[in-house]
Amino acid sequence: MALRALLVLEDGFTMKGECFSGEGEVYGEVVFNTSMTGYQEMITDPSYRGQILAFTYPVIGSCGITEYDMESDSPQVEGLLVKEHCRRPRNQRAQDSLSNYLENNQILGVEGIDTRSLTLHLRRAGTMKGVISTIEKDPEVLRQKLIANREIDTRDLVGEVSNPQSFSWAYPESGFHVVVYDYGVKFNILRHLTLRGCRVTVVPYRTTAAEVVSLKPEGVVLSNGPGDPADQKSLVPEVRALFGKAPLFGICLGHQLLGLAAGLQTYKLTFGHRGGNHPIKDLSTGKVHITSQNHGYCVLLEKEYEGTVPTHINLNDNTLEGMENRDQNWFSVQYHPEASPGPHDSTYLFDKFISLMEEKAGREGGKNA
Repeated sequence: MALRALLVLEDGFTMKGECFSGEGEVYGEVVFNTSMTGYQEMITDPSYRGQILAFTYPVIGSCGITEYDMESDSPQVEGLLVKEHCRRPRNQRAQDSLSNYLENNQILGVEGIDTRSLTLHLRRAGTMKGVISTIEKDPEVLRQKLIANREIDTRDLVGEVSNPQSFSWAYPESGFHVVVYDYGVKFNILRHLTLRGCRVTVVPYRTTAAEVVSLKPEGVVLSNGPGDPADQKSLVPEVRALFGKAPLFGICLGHQLLGLAAGLQTYKLTFGHRGGNHPIKDLSTGKVHITSQNHGYCVLLEKEYEGTVPTHINLNDNTLEGMENRDQNWFSVQYHPEASPGPHDSTYLFDKFISLMEEKAGREGGKNA
């Protein structure tokens, strides 16, 4: 007989389901993703650390799990909510089932949840904290425990996902040397850089600007990552100290930290942008790109501010999705140009980053040795 599980949100919203992996009690911010593909990439995306993820797509697990589609070394979600879990994957690439993978990593997975109803509730009421339990059966008791739980708001989520040691990623013998700040970097960002011939060094999130400069990078990438950017204010001076030192490319949390370093503000969205079909308009060309997104916070920039200008906007709600400062030689986007399994409309941004390094090398008469 399947183990029963209970989901309770902080406003008292309650749903029952059946556990298909793990057991116990987990807390986190409950969010939804509307993508139809890519559940493994999402589960292993470090930006989901501290969150309980619900999928609106009704059947999850049919592709199984393969090591080649990982975005990090392990699952990052606190818990998983699905309408129906597929126990037998139908994919020749599958090396394991979703349930085994989650069970082996002690991640609580629950099926039988009306995830679309949950999504509609979160869209109306806004993203909020929640708890999943296979232990406590009283919803009000769980809600009170959730309200009393302060750990959710005090965790250093970036510190939890950032590698404590520097490392090289598929280091070629030549090519531009790019340093990547690991705020919770997705493997596919590193893959895109190396596919373009870059020598990639990944550094921990608290690495100082002086330490990065000593590595003689020809470009610096500020990666994606979890949590509220305002909780990482100690990182902002180091980002600011890199202005003008080398071309900078910010993605997701890296974009938000660049915004804070440029003197801008960030704010929390009502229910965030998480899915693979968000339309983004490039303000310089007028072209519309379909993008993959996963964020709950946004940078506030409606017009030029001290040389920083908006470059992309979200056509669903007109929020900022990209910006640049040509004087300081940096640009950033809120969405994911490295998206795997897709869409791939925005991979050109990696080529733009390469072009900035080429321009700087041309001005200085050659690349660093």
